[in-house]
Amino acid sequence: MTRRTALAAGLVLLVLLSAACANEKPQSARSPLPYPPIPVVTETAAPTPTPSPTPTPKAKPSRKPAPRGTVGPLNTQRLTGTRAVALTFDDGPHPQWTPKLLDQLREAEVRATFCVVGVKVRKYPSLVRRIVREGHTLCNHSWSHDLKLGTRKAAQIRADLSRTDQAIQQAVPGASVRYYRQPGGKWTPAVVAVAKSLGMKPLHWDVDPADWDDTSTPEISRRVAKQARPGSIVLLHDGGGDRSRTLGACPTVISSLKRKYGITRLR
Repeated sequence: MTRRTALAAGLVLLVLLSAACANEKPQSARSPLPYPPIPVVTETAAPTPTPSPTPTPKAKPSRKPAPRGTVGPLNTQRLTGTRAVALTFDDGPHPQWTPKLLDQLREAEVRATFCVVGVKVRKYPSLVRRIVREGHTLCNHSWSHDLKLGTRKAAQIRADLSRTDQAIQQAVPGASVRYYRQPGGKWTPAVVAVAKSLGMKPLHWDVDPADWDDTSTPEISRRVAKQARPGSIVLLHDGGGDRSRTLGACPTVISSLKRKYGITRLR
């Protein structure tokens, strides 16, 4: 290689090295090294809790009374069979309350049914005669108001009812006794059968204001008005205790029932 050629080659090499140095930046001027990518955390919404099923509230027991049928227990008579209602009075006759009640009924021109107790009939026969004389109906209500009478033997039941009928006949010979009412309404097949065999219809009721309890006069009137419907047979009392509250309620009861339904006599 000649000297000129070697010089030329050296110049070319020098130029190339200078170019390489020119392209290389100082370390401090270089772009910083990229950091590893920061992972993007996607925030996941908290799962919506499934609502607990709302407990179905328990149905409250109905306070309405059960619908009343057209017949009473063991097919006893509960209604009059007409639109008019009937008034019945139990546990008499009583020397204090029965005459006052008869006065009220006469003034209102209303007839009722008296369910009489044998021992009272024997003691106050004149009141039984007045009941019949003033056009009211008689009903056998047992000899001594024995609440367990229906559980006794048929022969005992028959003797009890027959004894009461005989006392009525002694007070009012030839009196018609077409009905029998069991004390407390405690009917049994035996007592129903005996009553029918003696020619008496078992008589129940449709309205009971519980005037036999310590019920006030206004409450007796309110209960009768609330319970009554066409054909109702209303249970009240003229004996068996202090019946002043019943006597106090009767004018309102009679007036209201007479105006709304009419009052009939059971025959």
